[in-house]
Amino acid sequence: MLGKNWTRKSLAILTTFAVWSVFTMVAIAAPKDLTAEISVTGQVTVNGNPTTVNSTIGSDSTITTGANSSAVVSLGKLGRVELQADSSVQLKFSDSTIVAILSAGKVRVSNASGVAATVTTKDAAIIGDIAQANTFDVEVECSHTHAETIAGLVTMRSGSSDKAVAAGSGSIAGNMEQSGCQPCKRPGGTPGAFPIAGLGAGALAAIIIGAIGAAGAAIFFGSTGGTDVTSGGGTIVVSPNR
Repeated sequence: MLGKNWTRKSLAILTTFAVWSVFTMVAIAAPKDLTAEISVTGQVTVNGNPTTVNSTIGSDSTITTGANSSAVVSLGKLGRVELQADSSVQLKFSDSTIVAILSAGKVRVSNASGVAATVTTKDAAIIGDIAQANTFDVEVECSHTHAETIAGLVTMRSGSSDKAVAAGSGSIAGNMEQSGCQPCKRPGGTPGAFPIAGLGAGALAAIIIGAIGAAGAAIFFGSTGGTDVTSGGGTIVVSPNR
């Protein structure tokens, strides 16, 4: 009888020790509660709650900026995430990762070397090169996603296609002709297209006006029946005889 009681007590002690060991291991392995500092300008909400002062946020927070508003999330040694006006992003982070799920607007992500940074949209995943520090912009528009690398190197992954986007260049994923979307308008550009490198809006307007004028002149002289228009030394010469 005494032997049975001792056996039962021994089993109970061993079971308690085993359970305690498991809980201790889980507690050690559990990720630390990381927080980030957010600074805001204008109308900004975090998880649907208005935020008007600088505060801290946890991982898996949804940040939304209103018109003429912005937010900067400082992630310490990991890097930072900047939201422009009319943007919404779900931000997840750990001690070595930054994941931003961008549903509207534009963000700029800066990550340190060794930190895996990814921005996902409805069209693509934009992945920073983990071997180096990167700074890149991602913008969601109705029909597509535009990514631009400021420093470092990123990969735009759309379906099974990967495209490297080096510093100073950009890339687009999505359907540019999707119905029901407003034309893409970028500073210095025309609706539905990106600006021509090195040309501002004034230069583009001058080119368009010049082209219209040239077309009008061609139509006019063509209707005179047998006149030739030649150019020499920058002066237009009209020849009455062929």
